[in-house]
Amino acid sequence: MSLPRVSVRKLRAPALVVAALFVLAACAPRTAAPPAASSSSGQPAAQSFQPRKAIEVSPTQKLKVGFLFVGPRDDYGYNFAADQGRLALEKNLPYVQTVFAENVPENAEAERVMEQMIRDGAKIIFPTSYGHLDPAMNVAKRYPDVTFLHQGGLKNAENVGTYFGEIWQEVYASGIVAGKSTKSNKLGYVVAHPIPQVLLNVNAFQLGAQSVNPDAKTTVVFTSDWCNPAKLTEATNSLIDGGADVITMHQDCPGPALQAAERRGAMTVGYHADGSPLAPRGWLTGARWTWGDLYTDLVKRVVDGKYTSELYRAGVKDKIVGLSPFGPNVDADAQKLAKDAETGISEGKVFPFQGPIKDQTGKVRIDAGKRPTTTELETTDYLVEGVTGTIPR
Repeated sequence: MSLPRVSVRKLRAPALVVAALFVLAACAPRTAAPPAASSSSGQPAAQSFQPRKAIEVSPTQKLKVGFLFVGPRDDYGYNFAADQGRLALEKNLPYVQTVFAENVPENAEAERVMEQMIRDGAKIIFPTSYGHLDPAMNVAKRYPDVTFLHQGGLKNAENVGTYFGEIWQEVYASGIVAGKSTKSNKLGYVVAHPIPQVLLNVNAFQLGAQSVNPDAKTTVVFTSDWCNPAKLTEATNSLIDGGADVITMHQDCPGPALQAAERRGAMTVGYHADGSPLAPRGWLTGARWTWGDLYTDLVKRVVDGKYTSELYRAGVKDKIVGLSPFGPNVDADAQKLAKDAETGISEGKVFPFQGPIKDQTGKVRIDAGKRPTTTELETTDYLVEGVTGTIPR
């Protein structure tokens, strides 16, 4: 299966091809990368390379930068947030023209899409999905003069660097709002696959909720799909039937869960982007990405010859992640507690995963007083006390 030739403005496949690619993308499980070593700063340890050669930008021709999205850009979720970053990049750097492809599966098709972008003149490519890393590494070997900036990976190469945000910090803050808002003390979490980033977020949400409401418990449901509206709706309804009055999710397309919860009168905590238009009555808040400034900085550094391949991670302090606006039913106390948590995390005074942290079985996973590194958190393979649900193996 192949995509048609890239246009100057964007890559678009015929409708039937896009639909087929979307099915493949939704069904392809993302597996965790091998654990990376950790640097003294807590950042994942990257291979060391020399700075990339500067790119000369022509005064008469814009620099082409390519973006790969695993799903549709209008999903009110992961891909929507990344696309908002792309648009901000174009606005911030007038000499940049972006091209993009939606619904790109995490397999060899991603390689073909990237190669087409390169043939059409792209000098920098953002493969934005977790499973796009290996295809990017493969293409990078064949095109050493192109720089690849991958979203979320834990390995790099001379012309492949990665970046990601510690969004679990805002998931913790949104868990505080959920814990203060629930009436039943039952929270529902719809997730896709049990990769470390997902489990880390579930744990952060529960820790946030129980920090203000010791009776709050979270039930997690795994759908085995990153974006399957039918499964999302079914899982949401099942959780509400079980008594959950606050629903959140770790899905590429949160929309179906938000809308299903809204129809049932449940409260919602979003993810990836501001989904309040889809659930205006039940909306509380949500963790969201703010990629624009980081995308801009990365491209500028590559153009100026100041970019060295790295595994970059940042969080609340760096404004790569944030909280979506609070809904009308979030009281002043809950808002203050969430904002105080953000401030405390940013200043290093609050660290939700400081031990002791126990898993569902009561086993100590983080020893008393210990603060895990970013790498250790990104290899999470358990659920904390207070979470109900079984991790698929």
